[in-house]
Amino acid sequence: MPRAIYVLALGIFAMVTSEFVVAGLMPQMAEGLDATIPEIGYLITAFAVAMAVGGPVLTVAVLRLRQKQALMVLFAVFLAGNVLAAIASTYTAMVVARVVTGTASQAFFGVSLSLCARLVRPEVRGRAIAVVMNGLMLGTLLGLPLATVTGEHLGWRAAFWGITVLTVVAALCTLAGVPRLDRAPSEGAEGGGGIRGELGVFRRPRLWLALSTSTFIIGATFSAFSYLNPILTEVTGFAAGTVPLLLIAYGAATVVGNTVVGRLADRHTLGVLLCGLALNLAFLVGFALFAHLPVPAVVFMLGIGLVGVTMNPAMATRVQRAGNAGPLVNTIHSSFITLGIIIGTSAGGPAIDAFGLRAPLWIGAGMAVLGLLTLVPALVRRPVGPVDGQSTAKIMICQENATRQTRTV
Repeated sequence: MPRAIYVLALGIFAMVTSEFVVAGLMPQMAEGLDATIPEIGYLITAFAVAMAVGGPVLTVAVLRLRQKQALMVLFAVFLAGNVLAAIASTYTAMVVARVVTGTASQAFFGVSLSLCARLVRPEVRGRAIAVVMNGLMLGTLLGLPLATVTGEHLGWRAAFWGITVLTVVAALCTLAGVPRLDRAPSEGAEGGGGIRGELGVFRRPRLWLALSTSTFIIGATFSAFSYLNPILTEVTGFAAGTVPLLLIAYGAATVVGNTVVGRLADRHTLGVLLCGLALNLAFLVGFALFAHLPVPAVVFMLGIGLVGVTMNPAMATRVQRAGNAGPLVNTIHSSFITLGIIIGTSAGGPAIDAFGLRAPLWIGAGMAVLGLLTLVPALVRRPVGPVDGQSTAKIMICQENATRQTRTV
């Protein structure tokens, strides 16, 4: 695997750490900004909305740049937003900072995945995406706890300054470790570049189906993940001090699952998504039914970690095959993933008020069922298994070879 793939993962790790840091610093930030806890919670929503809406707009703005240049511009925008967060003296300034960082973060995801696709052979893209997405998994596993500990001991501003330093390190590594690729004439169809080529693929119904599948997969997972703390303490009966250890175990499960899915995503794309959604459905239902029993609750929670967000490599591979591997397609895909997070987290609150703490788990199960239904057209149209993934990879290789021969002529 090229070194640049791991460098891209470092950049994503920095941005994911910034995304989740507010969740671990709510009391300190509320006191420092003279705000309420719910108002600090809105900063998480502002970041997510900025990702979903602003990310694609910023991606279009950097579309004409070479992808390495685009990454450096996005690092600069993200760095500016993070510094503003570290020095913010008012709640309004913090909202602006979160919007800026959220927008840059989403665009960075899209450009990184597009560049990742160009750095490796088509038949191993799923594995490469898994390595890049480990930045997301490690951000959840390590970034959030480290930022929280820093904030508790040195103050919440120190956590943002720490992320600023991490961002600078990631940018310097990108500058040194990511190759400068020329834009090819075919990038609008496969790797980035022309806006017409980027927008044209959105006329394909199968792309919209692939995007909707990702929304339901992530929505199902986050409907449970967002409320793990109260479920594990108030329903299962774990002590508050035990929950962080359980969440670390959950994060470790996501790292393992992401690695396994990355190995299978290229050859068994639809099969992985089908099995992942089916297992997630089973784990969510099991968790909802047995949340009051500690051992089954932990088993089902870890199961959700193994087959939830870990579907990202297969999701990205399917979207790239249905559309292309360009920055805009990848950014829009990330926006659909963010939409799933918004739906999963926002539906849980009212459901808890009406039906209790197990309700988000049932909502997640319902979204998993909807995700399975979005796979039906693809399953009917072509077989699931090695043939599907290998055939698509061979077609991609042939297209790229044909492009090279045309340019040589």
